[in-house]
Amino acid sequence: MDSAGLYLDITDFAHSTPVWVQSAFEIWTEYGLLLFGVLFPAVWWRSRGRSSPRPVALAVLAPAATAAAYVASELVKSTVDEERPCRAVAGAVAPLVTCPATGDWSFPSNHSALAGAAAVALAMAVRRLALLTVPLALLMAFSRVFVGVHYPHDVAMGLLLGGSLAALLVLALAGPAGRVVAAMRASGVPAVVRFTGPGPARQGRNVPGCRLP
Repeated sequence: MDSAGLYLDITDFAHSTPVWVQSAFEIWTEYGLLLFGVLFPAVWWRSRGRSSPRPVALAVLAPAATAAAYVASELVKSTVDEERPCRAVAGAVAPLVTCPATGDWSFPSNHSALAGAAAVALAMAVRRLALLTVPLALLMAFSRVFVGVHYPHDVAMGLLLGGSLAALLVLALAGPAGRVVAAMRASGVPAVVRFTGPGPARQGRNVPGCRLP
């Protein structure tokens, strides 16, 4: 894969933008993944109030699938050993952020893999979140090229790897995880029930000899 030409076009464009735009991309590319980190517990907390155990299972699987995507990305990166474009592309402008050290390989983009996995897994847990998470993942991927530390093909493959792996893992594990959540709810252990949410069986239980209105 050779996307050096597109890399040059994007990084040249980046240097032509106002300083505040460059600063915004520098901040986003560095800290944007934290937003996904905030969404994980928010989705989990919301799922606890649902009667079905499946929303809780999907909420718990989302960060797990994202972590698995990161591991897969690292394994591919250590196998391919592609040099960063900020060192390898002749005539490229200086990156907006520090070029990663030699040995911190370029393909695929870990940031993009994490963002792609988180976007898909969160959207599978709460469908309408896709309207937020997918654009954020695309913006994260673009930012890695914009600041000059990845080729376009690095971020494209990162998104594809992270998103597809997260989808496969969530689909494969949602059923078993849902059964585990249901069993945890039925256990009645206070700490466990606080984690999973009470579920319908414990939200309203008839007292023997009495009827609920």
